[in-house]
Amino acid sequence: MNFTNDELKTSMRNAVSKVSTRFMLTLVVLGLTFTSCSNEDTVTEEEQDAEISEVRLSSDIDTAANVIGDIIIGAYEEEESNTLDRTAQQSGLPDCVTITIVAQQGFREVTIDFGTEGCIVHGHLLKGQIVFSYTRDTEAQEVLITYNLIDFFFDAKNILGSKTLLKQLSNNNGNPQFTHTLDLTVIWPNGAQASREGLKVKEWIEGFGSGVWSDNVFEITGNWTTTFVNGNMHTYEVLTPLRREVICFYFVSGSVDVQRTNFGGTFDYGNGDCDNQATFTTNNGNVIDVTLN
Repeated sequence: MNFTNDELKTSMRNAVSKVSTRFMLTLVVLGLTFTSCSNEDTVTEEEQDAEISEVRLSSDIDTAANVIGDIIIGAYEEEESNTLDRTAQQSGLPDCVTITIVAQQGFREVTIDFGTEGCIVHGHLLKGQIVFSYTRDTEAQEVLITYNLIDFFFDAKNILGSKTLLKQLSNNNGNPQFTHTLDLTVIWPNGAQASREGLKVKEWIEGFGSGVWSDNVFEITGNWTTTFVNGNMHTYEVLTPLRREVICFYFVSGSVDVQRTNFGGTFDYGNGDCDNQATFTTNNGNVIDVTLN
């Protein structure tokens, strides 16, 4: 079965990954600035170069994890809307993606095939397959989505993973909510390798059931860790929920605690405006204005 793209695919184009890339590159500059001031005698140029490299690799994982999650949720919602004969929810996937569905009583297996030559999705070249199945727990009002990445490549990076998304049909606020258990390993073409573990909770606070992607708003919370093969570790924790309005390329509000080698602090996206302005407050209290593009 093929699903066609719709006019809203531009607004689906990985707003989070754009923010994440700008965010992480900004932290590189800030980290080097304050490291050179406070640890001038202990941080070598070689160590600084290694830290820059790891931050960029971590940003790559952020991008891949966000796009994979968006694709699974979009395909699931479209399949469910067709199955339950409710207002159609568009997945935003282009024509080059093939979706095959195996349906049994209370169980669905969905294969999203990007082909061996690859397909451009949300601005990234994807190859291989994402295969997910889901079962409903009617009594608990939950749907458990289990996914596997099969020979999956994201912009030439091999992504390995097999994990879950738990959808609550209605959380304590009365909204749909996805809890994504992160467990990914990324292998770059040059042989570099890192893993990502943690938890992201995405609450669908506006637009659910309308069938129009552009009116959707999510709030994201969670914490996660990136570990490199050399043992270095970067940690992240959402302090204030990140508000994602899909028509905006940036988070419009929310804050994240960031800790990594020789540097850390709080990144704040503001109070609701769709703009490229944010602030970073270092561990020692310095507040720095940040332009995201």
